[in-house]
Amino acid sequence: MSESEDTDNRTPDVEAILNEAQRRIQERMQQEIPPGQRAWVDTLNRFVFWLARHWLALFNTLTALFLGGAVLAPVAFQIGLPGLANLLYAFYRPLCHQYPFRSWFLFGPQLAYPLLEPVSVAEMNALRLFTGDVSTGYKIALCQRDVAIYGCMLLGGLAYAILRDKREIRPWPMWRYFIFGILPMLLDGGIQWLSYVVWVLLPGLIPTPFETTPLMRTLTGALFGAGLVAIAYPHLNAYFEDVYHTLERKLDTTNLSLEATV
Repeated sequence: MSESEDTDNRTPDVEAILNEAQRRIQERMQQEIPPGQRAWVDTLNRFVFWLARHWLALFNTLTALFLGGAVLAPVAFQIGLPGLANLLYAFYRPLCHQYPFRSWFLFGPQLAYPLLEPVSVAEMNALRLFTGDVSTGYKIALCQRDVAIYGCMLLGGLAYAILRDKREIRPWPMWRYFIFGILPMLLDGGIQWLSYVVWVLLPGLIPTPFETTPLMRTLTGALFGAGLVAIAYPHLNAYFEDVYHTLERKLDTTNLSLEATV
């Protein structure tokens, strides 16, 4: 067999196959998408391309804003902006129970006011609306557990942003997240909830329902939030890296096609 025949029969490498497949996909998309929609598709592709590169900064920023808004509510009361404070409490109310006896307080003599004796469900729901006053300080618009969850998500996200370029970070397996992240919060909050159900439905069976402590709410929330970053962010990073490189080839192909038609 001659050298030319050997060259013709040589199997193309993987990169050549991928490039050819990408070219054909691009040609098919150019044919299938109407010209009037092309600009919207290109804009969406570029937005996803940007998101794939900056998703972590966006996630960290949104987490910081969400947590910061909850802390801003008592600050707004303290500096004389009750309208803003009430608006913030109303925004977070569908997202958190906001029980004052399970929340942190700012600008008062104590950081927390745990229950000294159990209250009925009706009383608990009525207490949701108590935001604080001059004598007690003002509660943060998220409960102690939620503050710990989002606070550790923010700290974990910032740590991940620093470390991911220096070393490979493997995601936690699901069993580890369940044991260290989900199970502690499930036991702490679940036993508390179940004890209240028994106390209400079966009076006299238990003298008082179990009420967990601010420390346990914070600890279990912190484990849940940090574990969520450990299991989810490496997977998200791998996904967005794949999206980024795919769109990078696609946008390069589109730009070359446009240059060829000019």
